This record gives sequence, structure tokens and C-alpha cells, in this order.
Amino acid sequence: MDFEYSPKVQDLQAKLTTFMQERVLPAEAIAEQQLADKPDHWGAPPIVADLKAAAKREGLWNLFLPAREGAGLTNLEYAPLAELTGWSPLIAPEVFNCNPPDTGNMELLHLYGTDEQKQQWLEPLLAGDIRSCFSMTEPEVASSDANNVRLEIAEDGDHWVLTGRKWWSTAALRHDCRVAMVMGVTDPDAPVGQRHSIVLVPMDTPGVTISRSTTVLGFTDRHEGGHGEVVFDQVRVPKANLLGPRGKGFAVAQARLGPGRIHHCMRLIGMAERAIALMTERARTRVAFGKPLADEGVVQATVADARIHVDAARLLVLRAAWRMDAEGTKAARHDIAAAKVMVPLTVKRIVDDAMQIFGGAGLSQDTILPVLYAQARFLQIADGPDQVHRRSLARAEFAATPVLNEVR
Repeated sequence: MDFEYSPKVQDLQAKLTTFMQERVLPAEAIAEQQLADKPDHWGAPPIVADLKAAAKREGLWNLFLPAREGAGLTNLEYAPLAELTGWSPLIAPEVFNCNPPDTGNMELLHLYGTDEQKQQWLEPLLAGDIRSCFSMTEPEVASSDANNVRLEIAEDGDHWVLTGRKWWSTAALRHDCRVAMVMGVTDPDAPVGQRHSIVLVPMDTPGVTISRSTTVLGFTDRHEGGHGEVVFDQVRVPKANLLGPRGKGFAVAQARLGPGRIHHCMRLIGMAERAIALMTERARTRVAFGKPLADEGVVQATVADARIHVDAARLLVLRAAWRMDAEGTKAARHDIAAAKVMVPLTVKRIVDDAMQIFGGAGLSQDTILPVLYAQARFLQIADGPDQVHRRSLARAEFAATPVLNEVR
């Protein structure tokens, strides 16, 4: 494994770092105020549109996508760039058109979309002109077992008819969210694993109703467009809206969930780095009991542990990205699962320690730390809870570990 960054990546890192420092981070407070001034508080603030145009001009666009429509980077090459966007998780991913759920949805359209589907949905997504959502989990069932997903997708002549309820459909409340990728049951009598399909549903289709947005630890994610609970009441779409093969919804979904999980982890490393930068600056400048906090042994140990743990987490992410490039996403699934468990847990701890060093200010809206904490905690559940990933890792370990003869 060689994790040395190529000259191309180093050049993009330098450009992205400058853009983040000079344009994105100073725009965070402006974006918050612009959102607060919007009548419905949903959608991208105007400054984000300006930053998107600037990022596109500078070639910092669609960095996540290895195909010709993107930057042509491998997963390993994308990792340090995604990390930089994690410094500003609320606006930076969208500024560079590398934001979930659109990244995963674009990958699915690239892999499985028909020419018509690509023209209608992929091209405007690649251009950053529209947003999309992915509707898989449901409030009535334990969606950690995707076999439980039960939204009905029934055949009626040349149409599919969708009936059911979804939630955690991120970005669904944005006015520029134009299409949902909806997983449901097309073949209830088929064997397990072959009952579900994914259908493209335009958000303005009659029968689609957004009942609310769920909060995350009390946060209303206005930047991302909320986490919509969506009702599908006899929603009719043409059969041509089927995305990928019928009955292969799980396989299609995995094509986005694997890369999506590791992308989350990449950005989380950046969130941890920002928390470390904040805690060290605070410790240098805050005086208690006659000396800076940075001179206290307990604070020094906290900072040292943060560096140790984030560097270890980064290596796990890079190894997963390397294996995805070398052997494919399926072969790397256990590396991805390990990262998906370790990284949010590690980052949550680092952010928590930063809050402790900040004291009361660390719990308030005067720092980004509560946002980073909520993001890390959320990602212990999103795209599969920790318990599911641990379960798959344990099963692989039991299957692979040899039985040793007793040592005498």
C-alpha cells in the first residue's frame, strides 16, 4: 500500500486549501444569516451559489466521481480532498458538488441509468443545477435490515404505483430537490434479496407529500435541506423510471452505500482536524489558575490522544480507499465497515474533548463544535448502524480465523 499523494492530488490539495481558507470558512456565518433571513429557511443561501460558481471556474468540481464527468480521481486520491471539505460540513461539500446524497445518486445514475435517465437527471446533478434524495428507510420497520423495507411498488399497465412512507430522505425539503430514488417491493413473492427495486420519482409527482423534517439531536439541518418524512400515496410513474434491474434494488443500493460510507469517513477526518485546531488554539489562549490551559498536563494528554486517534482513523480510511481501487468495493466491504464503525466514534470523542476544553462556550452556538458532534453521532447510525457493521465484521472474522492447535 502506497499512500503517497500524487503531484495531481497535491496540486488540488493546495488549491482546495486556499479556497477553503479564503472563501468557504469566512462564508459560514454569512450563510447562517442568509438562511435565517429566508422565509422558509430551506435550501442553499445565495453565498453558496456564488461559491459553487467560483469552485467550478477553478476546476474544484465533481471531485468525487472517477468517471470522465468528474475529476478522474481514484478513491485514494479523493480521500485527502474530501477531508478538507469536512472542515466545513454544512456548506463545503455542496460548494464543490461533492455532497451527499447527490454523490451517491449520481454514481447510481452513472452506473445504472438509461440514456434518457442520465439526460434528465444525471446531467443537471453533475452541473449542480438540481438536488436529489434517496428514500430507503421507513419509520414503521427496522430498516437496518433492508429486507424489512415494505413500500409497495405495484404494476399498473405502463406505470408503477408507489404506496408507503419513508423518512430520513435528506435534502427532500429543498426547492431544488427534483427527484427521489425510492426503494420498495416490486416482487413480494420472490426469494429474499430479489423482492426490491429502485424507482425514480420526480418530487412534483401527484401523491408525493413531505409531512415533516426530522431533527438531528435538536438541529434542523437547513443547509442540507432537512431529513424529510415523505408519504407516497398512489404515486404513479412510468415503468421507464425503474433504475437498474427489477428485483436488484439491494445490489443497486450497495453501489452507492459503499462509496457513500467511506466518503462520510473521509469528511469526518476533516471535522476532527478542525476540532483539534480549535481545541489547541483555545488551550493556548485561555488562562485558568494562573497559566494557559496548554500548560496543564491533562490538557496536553487530551490533545496528544486526539492526534494519535485521528491519524489512526485516517490510515484506516486510506486503506479502505486503496482496497476499493485495487480490488473493488465488494472486496473492500469489511475495510469500509471497519472505518464506518471506528471513524465516527473517534471523531465524536475528539469533538467531545474539544467541547470540554472550551467549557460552556463549546456547548453553545458560538462555536461549530455542537454541529460537528451531531454530525459524528448521526453517522454512527446513517448508512447502517454500528451494530450491523460489527455483525458483518464478526462473521467474517469467525469464518476466516484458523483454529490453532493447543500450544504445549
